[in-house]
Amino acid sequence: MASYGISLRLKGPVVEGRGPAIVKAMTEIALEELADYTRFEVLMQLDSVLVNPTGYYESQIMADRVAPDIYSINDSGVIYGPWLEGVGSRNRDRPGFPGYHTFRTVRNRMAQKAMAISEAAIARQMGALE
Repeated sequence: MASYGISLRLKGPVVEGRGPAIVKAMTEIALEELADYTRFEVLMQLDSVLVNPTGYYESQIMADRVAPDIYSINDSGVIYGPWLEGVGSRNRDRPGFPGYHTFRTVRNRMAQKAMAISEAAIARQMGALE
């Protein structure tokens, strides 16, 4: 009786143990894209609400990484930032200016868009693996 041997060589990211690193890299890219897009949304919202923009406040809007999986989109601590947002002590004393609520508006908008943005970023990375 004849005997046949089969040699099998498996290759690819999962077999080679690169899967976790690839997933981590995809997550990093998705987080970065989400942070960048959120910063863009804040800038677009400011563009639509600021009456006499000088450009300084907009130039201070940053996406800062504060933890491995958390970004903070903020105004770099500009002293009049809370007043513009409507949460400063001067907003309470002078009810004539309630603030623009830019960050809160964008936060609510991004709650609706975040999953789609992240999925699109991951899908682009999946396409690069093929």
